[in-house]
Amino acid sequence: MRKAEIDYILGKMLDFRKDLSDLNITVGKPLQIESSGQLFGVEMDPPFRKLTPFQTEIFALNLLNQDRRLTEVLLTQGSCDCSYELPGKARFRVNIFSQRGNHSVVLRKLESRIPTLADMNLNLPEAFFRMAEEKNGIVFVTGATGTGKSTSLAAVLNEINEKKSVHVVTLEDPVEYSHPHKKSTFNQREMGSDFDTFANGLRAALRQAPKVILVGEIRDRETMEIALSAAETGHLVLTTLHTVDAGQTINRILGMFSTEEETQIRIRLADTVRWIVCQRLLPREGGGRVAAFEILRSNLRVKDAILHGESEGKTFYEIIQAGKAFGMTTFDDSIVELFSKGLISEETAKAYASNRGILGRAIDAVKSARGQATTDIGKLEVDRNYGKPGRKF
Repeated sequence: MRKAEIDYILGKMLDFRKDLSDLNITVGKPLQIESSGQLFGVEMDPPFRKLTPFQTEIFALNLLNQDRRLTEVLLTQGSCDCSYELPGKARFRVNIFSQRGNHSVVLRKLESRIPTLADMNLNLPEAFFRMAEEKNGIVFVTGATGTGKSTSLAAVLNEINEKKSVHVVTLEDPVEYSHPHKKSTFNQREMGSDFDTFANGLRAALRQAPKVILVGEIRDRETMEIALSAAETGHLVLTTLHTVDAGQTINRILGMFSTEEETQIRIRLADTVRWIVCQRLLPREGGGRVAAFEILRSNLRVKDAILHGESEGKTFYEIIQAGKAFGMTTFDDSIVELFSKGLISEETAKAYASNRGILGRAIDAVKSARGQATTDIGKLEVDRNYGKPGRKF
């Protein structure tokens, strides 16, 4: 297959469903797209019922486009990341990886339209507007792969672009949203072509006089160390981690450093962390997905928990519960709100809950307000034969 044929196939896959997020190319399976968290086979003419190792390798080589550095990374590390553009159709973030001696490819479709905080489809809480107003410190947006972390940060950057005349430097792998110059000046750098590692890119960014720095992902101790230094020296740092809640985020950061450094890192985190936002995508009623959020904002209680660790009555969950007036929300509160709006089912709400007992009581309150039954007690009947002769137990 030549590049023109690859582009034709990718175009056909894109046209298969409008709401797709990923294209999946794996040996032994047909061409597949992912939509709302599920994979669907793509019908082609002629059909690709089972991709061969040769076909997936040709796909991979065409996407690498004879890039010697990426080819070397793939051969030595077993996977590599790059970007690919289908002219007039879409841009992709591409991951090529080896598995059992074969190559597989996953292409994440990148949206061309810059998201905004006011976009109703994103369902972003009011707290995101406050994040865009921060002058310095560090903001973590966390969650599993594909939960919309980059989209949320792009919306925050767009808000900064609309309101502030500042220099913004982004370090990405690859560049996902191309921000135009509005009030702000944007310099967007891509790993591989513009810098070699996030740590080196971030170290260089500190000499480029930015006010806002986006780090696509913090993957190691060195990058975290420089990010904290940037936040301490008056920069606003926006970045992502793969963690599921605020408490795990703090523990993950501490785990990057040695035990001897823990006390100092706790002090630095307490001084620099402004927000920790955790995201999950839940199945939406009627199709699609909708985001639920856990939001922690720095205050005295949060700083104390970071400095001295969680304790009874002082867990991050309890602090967030008590901090609603400061813009904080637990996953359970966010999920209950989605349920009350009819966006998710009761079964989905319970499946994604952090604390099922608390969430269950909140859902019962919503159902009671609607006039719906909260228990099955109405189905109980009086046993009219109880105590009568001949009754079988």
